Amino acid sequence: MAVNELQNGGALVKITFEPGTYTVEGVSVTPLLNRTYCIFDLEGTGIDTAVESVTQFGAIYYKRGEGADKTSFVSLVRASKPIPEAVEKLTGITNQAMQQALHFDEVYKQFCSYIGDQVLVTHAGYEYDLPMLEHHCEQFGLTMFTNKVLDTKAMFTYIHPEVTDVVSTDFLIHYYDLDTEGIHRHDALEDCGIIARIFECVLEEYEQRGLDHFIADSEKRMKRFVIPDMYLTKEKGELSE
Repeated sequence: MAVNELQNGGALVKITFEPGTYTVEGVSVTPLLNRTYCIFDLEGTGIDTAVESVTQFGAIYYKRGEGADKTSFVSLVRASKPIPEAVEKLTGITNQAMQQALHFDEVYKQFCSYIGDQVLVTHAGYEYDLPMLEHHCEQFGLTMFTNKVLDTKAMFTYIHPEVTDVVSTDFLIHYYDLDTEGIHRHDALEDCGIIARIFECVLEEYEQRGLDHFIADSEKRMKRFVIPDMYLTKEKGELSE
């Protein structure tokens, strides 16, 4: 069992990783339905947050009923290690592009300026994006942001205990029957657009159930994503965060 503790909106967030599952404590957001959010996503050299490196940030502002704002934030980040060939093909981010990319500390400061004090939204952020950013901040001697963070994976899992699948982005795209044709998946900014559409569907379900809050519950477990073969071998595969 491993435990990550983060400052989140003035509270201590505790993410406890167990074999195959994880739980979250310390996140509380209310109201949910009528506020502006900032949705963000990361791309990286892989998904082991202890050893992999961020390659791209993406972020957009979003308010329910109004969709995503026209302004956005996107930037490549110079990785500290080579990008595996399979990941280059998956994301379209190449090792050649890394030569001109800004270093993490520069991009992170720009990202923090963009997000301000908004509540953030991710998908699988409790098990990937937040631990990844925490690790990088430690490496670069930076202060981790303290914004509250919602995770569409956790929000969905809490209201659908009957679902036994790993709640990946692909699972939710199929569950909500979203059309993603023509969208460049695994691009941080374009994935933000998909997360926004998923988040819209999740909020609709919360409203239907009379819920205008999210409170993390340590009794409710999320299934951890399975590391795809592409990260275990050098063969082709697909990432499912």
